[in-house]
Amino acid sequence: MSILNFQPAVLVLADGTSYQGYSFGAKGTTFGEVVFNTGMTGYQEVMTDPSYSGQIVTFTYPELGNTGVNLEDEESYKPHVKGIIARNITEIPSNWRSSQSLPDYMIKHKIVGIYGIDTRDLTRRLRSSGAMNGAISSEIIDPDELLVQLQAIPSMAGLNLVKEVTTKEIYEWTQPTSKEWEFSHRTNLAEEKFTVVAVDFGVKRNILHRLASYGCKVIVVPSTTSPEEILQYNPDGIFLSNGPGDPSAVAEGIELAKALLEAQKPMFGICMGHQILGLSLGAQTFKLKFGHRGLNQPCGLKQKVEITSQNHGFAVTEESLGADVEITHLNLNDRTVAGLKHKTLPFFSVQYHPEASPGPHDADYLFEQFVKMMRDSK
Repeated sequence: MSILNFQPAVLVLADGTSYQGYSFGAKGTTFGEVVFNTGMTGYQEVMTDPSYSGQIVTFTYPELGNTGVNLEDEESYKPHVKGIIARNITEIPSNWRSSQSLPDYMIKHKIVGIYGIDTRDLTRRLRSSGAMNGAISSEIIDPDELLVQLQAIPSMAGLNLVKEVTTKEIYEWTQPTSKEWEFSHRTNLAEEKFTVVAVDFGVKRNILHRLASYGCKVIVVPSTTSPEEILQYNPDGIFLSNGPGDPSAVAEGIELAKALLEAQKPMFGICMGHQILGLSLGAQTFKLKFGHRGLNQPCGLKQKVEITSQNHGFAVTEESLGADVEITHLNLNDRTVAGLKHKTLPFFSVQYHPEASPGPHDADYLFEQFVKMMRDSK
């Protein structure tokens, strides 16, 4: 096990603000967009969620590492975050499922971290000034020197990061949620099989687990796959996944969605997939000031509310939606668009994560809604 040796580290933000702390995880220097996550649990899922590619994540929960890490909870094959910021950390996990400590896991995957800073102050700054680029270093301790290097890093706006995380190979996914973690309220639909092509913009494994649990044989394809190749599978439905970066920069995904809508196959989009569906219909997206990243975001409409898990920095502009698109959910904190459906075409989408790993299960019914749409279209 590694030993915390109080090696100095520094965090510098693009506005010139700096924080002095201590290094943990891998040693070195890293750059990315600094964002904050308010979840009280789930740091491993956050680290391995491809949607966090290009970002340095501040956790508002005051101590990380208590439950260690384990292979079962990984949302992809490796961590995608650029760095981790924490108030306190522990190297001695207390969880029967743990197979490794958080610092050792970060060393293994070369993830740079800093702890011992005032994460409350940092979060307030990000809320007032907005998410911005930043750098963590245990090598360059002079903030001014690090700031000079940081200024060469591009903004998240206009950045297509999907190409960095999408699968390189087509593969089939049939593994459902394990029985011990299955949601008790779920209707058993396993007897009825549906073929779903999932376009991978940075898909989380738990989304694939949920689709499989609802009776879907899932064929996962790269984001650059042609519509003709997708339709050759004769899918019962098409799923557009979550993913990182600016959705308006994912030109190939938008064009793909336009072509697939013409096929009138049932479609379901989550997060990036929701935004790309909106863009494919002529809507626009915009960058949120500091994004929505946490486990308790209320969404709903017409006096119905779901508590949801969210992770996104962009949103669909309500005023840009056409008359043929209906808003099904709003984020009840800031009234941004959180769900869409078409009035005549068989598709719907949500900005949040109904698979919620970790998080509330209020929105899991959306997978059943997708299955119903496929069944009705047969």
